[in-house]
Amino acid sequence: MASTMDDSRHKDATSSSTCFSHFCSSALRAKTLKSSSSANNSSDGLIRRLGVFDLILLGVGASIGAGIFVVTGTVARDAGPGVTISFILAGASCVLNALCYAELASRFPAIVGGAYLYAYTAFNEITAFLVFMQLMLDYHIGAASIARSLASYVATIFELIPALKGNIPPWVGHGGQEFFGGTLSINILAPILLAVLTVILCLGVGESSAVNSFMTAAKVVIVIFVIIVGSFKVDVDNWSPFAPNGVKHIFTGATVVFFAYVGFDAVANSAEESKRPQRDLPIGILGSLLVCVVLYVGVCLVITGMVPYNLLGEDAPLSEAFTSKGLKYVSILISIGAVAGLTTTLLVGLYVQSRLYLGLGRDGLLPSIFAKVHPIRHTPIHSQIWVGIVAAVLGGLFNVHILSHILSVGSLTGYSVVAACVVTLRWKNNTGNRVSSKCISTWCEGVLCIFLVACCGFAAGVLYRFGTHFIVMIVAVVIAIMACAALCFRQVNEFIYT
Repeated sequence: MASTMDDSRHKDATSSSTCFSHFCSSALRAKTLKSSSSANNSSDGLIRRLGVFDLILLGVGASIGAGIFVVTGTVARDAGPGVTISFILAGASCVLNALCYAELASRFPAIVGGAYLYAYTAFNEITAFLVFMQLMLDYHIGAASIARSLASYVATIFELIPALKGNIPPWVGHGGQEFFGGTLSINILAPILLAVLTVILCLGVGESSAVNSFMTAAKVVIVIFVIIVGSFKVDVDNWSPFAPNGVKHIFTGATVVFFAYVGFDAVANSAEESKRPQRDLPIGILGSLLVCVVLYVGVCLVITGMVPYNLLGEDAPLSEAFTSKGLKYVSILISIGAVAGLTTTLLVGLYVQSRLYLGLGRDGLLPSIFAKVHPIRHTPIHSQIWVGIVAAVLGGLFNVHILSHILSVGSLTGYSVVAACVVTLRWKNNTGNRVSSKCISTWCEGVLCIFLVACCGFAAGVLYRFGTHFIVMIVAVVIAIMACAALCFRQVNEFIYT
């Protein structure tokens, strides 16, 4: 009897050990892809319908929302006309990351997944899944927050009708009707708008791309019109002094406006629906970002030239600037542009989420229903409906605006992982499949260099934030530069001698 119990315990321990080892081997495995791999464009898969112009509009639609009419003015209140430099600095940092996305998108041109796919290929399954979870938390709450903002703008437009002015209750579109001390905040219009956009996305990538192209084109035309009209009201004396509060506020403004460019990475998730991904994806990523930089800088120059920076409003600075110049009709156009901007941002955000769910469904990390593509519409309808339901529940029942401000870390995580993936994949290309003590040593040195760069960057930001002497920050920057130089030196040597 005792022997039987011992055998049973031994089998249980062996089974537990086997399960744990299987989990570890699965979690640490990496996805193997070839740069020449291509997606299956059969009748039941995604279809290639997006050209380079569609991809550029996709990136612009995701990046430029209502913020171009608000953030430019609010940051200018602190940075003054130097807000232009803030946007240029933030745009330059995004261009560096866009180059990483472009390289990886061209390396694996025909697979959906974006940052998740890159992390799965460069690192391992558990890292990729954690990246996906972080991105989804950001995307879901971001979609709900944008839907509420869009509902508020739409309700404001409805109030232009005399019969509805002042008669739209808060639970319809303006903010929401709060219950249980603000725990619940009911908003009816936000889920309705999400349902409409979800239906458009389920119809097919061609239909949703047409809607995005139309709305994005309208938004860009309005922004260009605002820049042209405002340029005739510019007083160059308002640009002096250019940095009234010092260089520090310009750099601080750059950290704030950085998130105004978030969205260009959406292009990478459309790889499987691009006509010529090898060529078009890098052009779409970089092209959309450069368009955004030009538009943001143009709006900054106009708004700081029309009105002294210290007189700009807080809630709607651009609209108030034109109203003060007797151009109220431009304010109406700005409201229309804000609606178009929020619509395209929300549409592209829902599109990207469904493609990420599709990628995980194919890899077996989510139920297989997420991997199914409609045979006629050629869209992942189940994933798309699920994304719409989650956003509708969050947007219809909860006030997620506060959370949306702290979840931008998801975007930073994705960008950091993508940059690390470039370094890792280049190292893998140099060493191939060889495993030796020298390769492991080089790998450890590379990880240490990347870790040093990240720590120094974080330390420099914290020191700058708390006003530490600039010499201390220079030390952190110098250490980061030395770590980068060591990383490049090791990579070049590895390439030469292998």
